[in-house]
Amino acid sequence: MKAFVAEFIATFALIFVGVGAIASNYISGGAAGLTGIALAHGLTIAVMVGAIGGVSGAHINPAVTIGAMVTKHIAPAKAAGYIVSQCLGAIAAAALIKLCVPASALAAVGMGTPALGDGISVGQGLLTEIILTFFLMFVIYGVAIDKRGPTKIAGLFIGLTITLDIFMGGPISGAAMNPARHLGPALLGGGLQNLWIYWVGPIVGAVLAALVYQNVLEERTQG
Repeated sequence: MKAFVAEFIATFALIFVGVGAIASNYISGGAAGLTGIALAHGLTIAVMVGAIGGVSGAHINPAVTIGAMVTKHIAPAKAAGYIVSQCLGAIAAAALIKLCVPASALAAVGMGTPALGDGISVGQGLLTEIILTFFLMFVIYGVAIDKRGPTKIAGLFIGLTITLDIFMGGPISGAAMNPARHLGPALLGGGLQNLWIYWVGPIVGAVLAALVYQNVLEERTQG
């Protein structure tokens, strides 16, 4: 239960700050820009990994949980609890941000819901989400799951990965890399268009990265 609560709170923070940053950027006339929005997401992940890493492993993302499950770093039943907690945290955050930010601003930015950019096809958006989430899971595996990595400062590298991914993919697919990041705002007013992209893309990317790292880069115990 402690791990589920931790995942709920951390995912809540990601969506609350992420959506809030996008809305605030609109209110300020674009003062923060893509850089500010990317940093808001990356810094939130960095501090939350530091806060709950020792409690739950700080997945904060259903795709990451599924990647860890496929490589047997979390049991299926516990993974299901993580995913439910993450989705509930995202929905709660999207609901409460509506009490903090003017409705006009949230409407103008589509509740901060990740979406395909102008002229971006479904295939381009899907491939972008797969690749960006591959990077994210690859870094998570290397700095947090693989004990050879710099686990004590894993949050820094994971947060930076989120940031650089948004720099590239924000205008393309919204750079969700996280089904919960899309689900909460989408359900609370952002719209469910292309919902499947933000589940299939991140899950495929995370599972591929986890399998590549486990089977190619991870040290095997001899015996």
